[in-house]
Amino acid sequence: MTTSRTIGFIGTGIMGAPMAARLAHAGHQVLVWNRTKSKANRLESVGAAIVEKPEEAVAESDVVIVMLSSGPVCDEMLLGPNGLLNAMQHDATLIVMSSIPVETARRQAEEAAKSQINYFDAPVSGGERGAIDGTLAIMVGGDAVSFKAVEPILLSLGRPVYVGPAGSGELAKLANQMIVANTIATVAEAILLAEQGGASPERMLSALEGGFADSTILRIHGQRMIQENFTPGGPAKWQLKDTQTAMAFADTLHLKLPVSSLVNTLFEELVDQGDGELDHSALINQLRRRND
Repeated sequence: MTTSRTIGFIGTGIMGAPMAARLAHAGHQVLVWNRTKSKANRLESVGAAIVEKPEEAVAESDVVIVMLSSGPVCDEMLLGPNGLLNAMQHDATLIVMSSIPVETARRQAEEAAKSQINYFDAPVSGGERGAIDGTLAIMVGGDAVSFKAVEPILLSLGRPVYVGPAGSGELAKLANQMIVANTIATVAEAILLAEQGGASPERMLSALEGGFADSTILRIHGQRMIQENFTPGGPAKWQLKDTQTAMAFADTLHLKLPVSSLVNTLFEELVDQGDGELDHSALINQLRRRND
């Protein structure tokens, strides 16, 4: 049975809100702050406490979880004279579950250590559905011994796997996002090929189930593409953020990744066309434009 903890939760967007709700359902005392308060207020019904200032969410918390949109936003919230690291208790634990650059996670870990705060980068994969169901893949970087203390909390959200020292979780997430983006592009191309070749894309997806080409992306995003249902589970603009981050990190390693580079360009074009708020499966829109 999970021991009840006081958890400060910062950021209750598409992913953060259901994650905070699961922690409250698990019996934790959850103190929630979000820049747009209306997005946090709905969590009152599950027992979370809504606070007016982010400092109020972290000052008395054993564990602080951050689920914000990007590295710069996380830095703004955590670092500097008015950052949350200065408001947290010594020996508290900070878990950054946002998708941020590897270098940003490593720098944040160094700053947290100065305040005697345990730091983990723990980005997730699984989308809104995974956040609601508690089935997220959670990739964790940080201290291996301290991980055992936070693992029960993360198990309420999904399947946490310790990858390595600080920054390793984000590195695993970059790999994840490269695979996701590249697979979305390939599924979109396959659907276009079926359409133009005279086959039913719907029946093609059914025929591929159980074979080597089968995947969650093929089944879920393939259907979204066929139905043109692009209500965002993972907005294309955030997919682009992650692919751009992956490409930038690859550059620091002098790696040439031609497939991922091309897919990154496709997402850049998609967002430039005004589709950044749509689900990342809307990449098929950009492939259609290229074939008009």
